Amino acid sequence: MKTYAYGRELRLLTPEHFQQVFNSSPRKFACRLYTILICKNNLDNPRLGFTISKKKAKKAVDRNRIKRVAREQFRLHAADLPNIDMVFIARQGIAEQSSAEIARELNITWQKIRKFSKKF
Repeated sequence: MKTYAYGRELRLLTPEHFQQVFNSSPRKFACRLYTILICKNNLDNPRLGFTISKKKAKKAVDRNRIKRVAREQFRLHAADLPNIDMVFIARQGIAEQSSAEIARELNITWQKIRKFSKKF
């Protein structure tokens, strides 16, 4: 049975975890709204971290909405994703997009990551 929780084990928490992804990222998935860097981990689950600067989304309410939508989409698809660490990097213009548009783009990206993971 799939579990849909989003606990601490599914998050990148420390600067060292983020730095590991930035330094050893073998692949990135990009769209017009964001870039996701990935690297393999030795855990039993995927993990996700966020970098959304004030330059990309000026208002805190927008940054929080983007993270909330991305976390929810990740939570729903985490059981189907490979054991990788991912960093979500927002691009200019993401704050103007609707939550549904961000969710749609993320669904496409999760499919690409699953397809790529078969070669990983």
